[in-house]
Amino acid sequence: MSGWRDRRLAERLGLSTPIVQAPMAGAGGVDLAIGAATGGALASLPAALIAPEAIIQQISTFRAATGAAVNLNFFCHQLEPAEDAAWRDALAPFYAAYGVGYPAVPPPARAPFGPRQAEAVEQVFPEVVSFHFGLPDDTLLARVKATGALIVGNATTPAEARWLAARGVDAIIAQGHEAGGHAGRFLGADPAEHMGTIALVPQVADATGLPVIAAGGIGDERGVAAALVLGAALVQLGTAYLFCPESLIAQGHRDLLAGEAAEHSRVTNLFTGGIARRLPSPLFDNFGAVSPLAPAFPHAAAALAELRKAAEAAGDGRFSPWWSGEAARLGQALPAEALTRRLADGALALLGDAR
Repeated sequence: MSGWRDRRLAERLGLSTPIVQAPMAGAGGVDLAIGAATGGALASLPAALIAPEAIIQQISTFRAATGAAVNLNFFCHQLEPAEDAAWRDALAPFYAAYGVGYPAVPPPARAPFGPRQAEAVEQVFPEVVSFHFGLPDDTLLARVKATGALIVGNATTPAEARWLAARGVDAIIAQGHEAGGHAGRFLGADPAEHMGTIALVPQVADATGLPVIAAGGIGDERGVAAALVLGAALVQLGTAYLFCPESLIAQGHRDLLAGEAAEHSRVTNLFTGGIARRLPSPLFDNFGAVSPLAPAFPHAAAALAELRKAAEAAGDGRFSPWWSGEAARLGQALPAEALTRRLADGALALLGDAR
């Protein structure tokens, strides 16, 4: 019997592989999405950090290059007032050392999904819309559903998966703690309770009966095959795609991914205020990886903005969100199309499947 048992999403989306290229806000983009889609993956475009007008333009560029399905990804965090005075005070020695200060005009905070984003979705009709940090309110969610898009939510616990299923999502990303970038936790569970992918995937599948997209710590064809055996319908990879020439990461980020530092990623809240897995940073020596001084997501990033600019100009990424999952050492520097085909063909061969 085939090891890739749940093909509901692949059949509905016309996918020839079980692969999803993760959105990765700030690191993914239209060129990466086109390459992954050409290789047969469900391509994703990160829409959390760009204006609705840019979303429309990127979808247009994607559609001109390929007729494949695309996933638009948004954040649904609660944007509370910034309370970052203690964080700014703690950063004062760095401001002095780098000759900068708190930005006179802080950069816009990451905006949660709202009416303008919903209007963009209504204009471009993506095949999939996925949400991180929960779901938008019922009115906004109904607008997205009315476009015909599949709705995908992100769960880090079985309880979050049940919550998403009760609100009518079509599929669930089961995000293990091994994943790079932000953990999509939204029900307030202790971060220490975040399950690993191998435990989470079958529990989400059993708890909801919905198609599950496995994510977290999957870096090669062996991990893809294992996730499919666990019951995943598709397998989402992010860090693996950072190695592609089409990704938007800095050279310093690439250098760390290619070296021993890739074996030492840690979860941290220093860079945005949200819990996220990152490559080692000298900033950990000053504050630890997780500090109560960092304000809630996304406000911690504002106080780092000028420091990040100054440090990056000198080739130093200590203040930059250089995310990475635990499987980074398995990365291969291949174009996105070639990587997708290699992952899919290798995983299906291990399972005795042929494309």
